[in-house]
Amino acid sequence: MSTDDAVHSDPWFVALDVDGTIMHEDESIDAVVVDAVASARDRGHFVTLATGRSWAGTSPVLGRLGLNPDYVVCSNGAVTLARNDAVEGGYERVHVETFDPTGVLERIRGVLPAGNFMVELPDGFRLYTATMGDWALENAREVVFDELLDQRATRVVVTSDQHDLDGFFDIVDRMGLHHVSYAIGWTAWLDIAPDGVNKATALERVRGWLDHPLDRVIAVGDGRNDIEMFTWASAAGRAVAMGQAPDEVRAAANESTATVHEAGLATVLDSLP
Repeated sequence: MSTDDAVHSDPWFVALDVDGTIMHEDESIDAVVVDAVASARDRGHFVTLATGRSWAGTSPVLGRLGLNPDYVVCSNGAVTLARNDAVEGGYERVHVETFDPTGVLERIRGVLPAGNFMVELPDGFRLYTATMGDWALENAREVVFDELLDQRATRVVVTSDQHDLDGFFDIVDRMGLHHVSYAIGWTAWLDIAPDGVNKATALERVRGWLDHPLDRVIAVGDGRNDIEMFTWASAAGRAVAMGQAPDEVRAAANESTATVHEAGLATVLDSLP
């Protein structure tokens, strides 16, 4: 069997975070990263995205990378899309997890009355409060806080303009959040998903659909919402933390690479056969 035949018969399942892994804060992507993604795909590996972004924010990233994988994981695992060339946009939602955010929103607002709130609905439409500031939200509508309640949601985002990260950690500790999954971002940003739902739960479902071996999965990320994904991938495969990842994120991985500013992802992808 030739080397090329071996690669194509034994590909890796490659799950990539977007922000801080593929993309810089200004939403630029290094050319070397684009090339590395394309090369990994062309070598026969299944390369997909697993991101906290909604589908509206994920689809353009696929386009910029030239990717059209069979499945894409969005909204921190609450939404999984499958490629379907017969529908507009080329993808359809095939698994959606929802929850009623009323209780958690009311609890958070009681502790963080000046917070900024956004609720993502199952179809991707988003409702946000007037305090969302300069967020450029498409497929969205500004509402008063009470209109966020009594919805079925895939995701809730809460931010605070009044706290640094350490202060926000303290605030979240006081919230006593239960019966939801949540992760704190690099800034005063809280991302909330249905209980027990995260990138790992969605990726494991996709892995099963693809009948892909667990010892041939690799996940790359940099955020606290990647910790469960790293635990999943490192059970038998590779979990790679970007160089700028917080200590607790790096601890969940079994490898690390250079920072996003050093195109660390390209080094990881180039290490695949």
